[in-house]
Amino acid sequence: CREGRFGKNSEPPSFLKGGKIMVALVTGASSGIGRDMARYLAKLGYDLIITARNKANLEDLKQELEKENKVKVEVIPRDLSSTEECKSLYEEVKNKYGTIDILINNAGFGLCGEFVETDLDFELSMIDTNIKALHILMKLFLKDMVEKDQGRILNVASVAAFMPGPLMATYYSSKSYVLRLTEAVKEELNKKKSNVKLSVLCPGPVNTNFNKVANVQFALKGYSSEYVAKYAIDKMLKNKTIISVGWKIKITRFLTKISPDFINAKFCYNMQRRKL
Repeated sequence: CREGRFGKNSEPPSFLKGGKIMVALVTGASSGIGRDMARYLAKLGYDLIITARNKANLEDLKQELEKENKVKVEVIPRDLSSTEECKSLYEEVKNKYGTIDILINNAGFGLCGEFVETDLDFELSMIDTNIKALHILMKLFLKDMVEKDQGRILNVASVAAFMPGPLMATYYSSKSYVLRLTEAVKEELNKKKSNVKLSVLCPGPVNTNFNKVANVQFALKGYSSEYVAKYAIDKMLKNKTIISVGWKIKITRFLTKISPDFINAKFCYNMQRRKL
């Protein structure tokens, strides 16, 4: 670790010991949870690669993180709804850094409204970002991590992953994909006794720009993105697989397990209708 990064008399965290500079890639880092995850990782001493579509916001974050922390930050703007840009992101990172230590698949957005009325092109872009981009990046970086037998991937889903979501049908379905993919691949890694760790974050409402993009008003009070980001990374570093934030979300997750899907769907419909 770089001298002085953790203070004159303090030791670096155990996962940074040994003199190796650790590198993390965060997608969707220009705002919200992704931005605050980048901030927290920088405080922990990770060098960062940050990506999103908004280059100006990424450059501002780079200046902030390099000024406040003794880390290096590289900005790689990408539109991850494009398959080619996902692949080019991987190739650029691979060529410059080899195998990275952490991948955080955070990029994503939502949309609220009746399925027959919502915009098809907007939904297809959502599927490309929430599902396809995450799938591509997870597969490509995971292959390298498995070969090296170390590394961590944190996929950002939602409490929406645990239930059907009328009035946000496409978004809920996309997050269910993220959850099930993570769980399935983790079991494959377990059977190989791999040291690569997979986690999935399933938060409830978070105070971010997501609400504006999705056109929703949440009934429950949301957590700050700073709190969720720190909580998620701390749990990931402790090898927690499914990361739920707050007791209300933990109860919701339990109830969805014991309730029939048609009851969960009715509950969700009434909940979503109040958001419109």
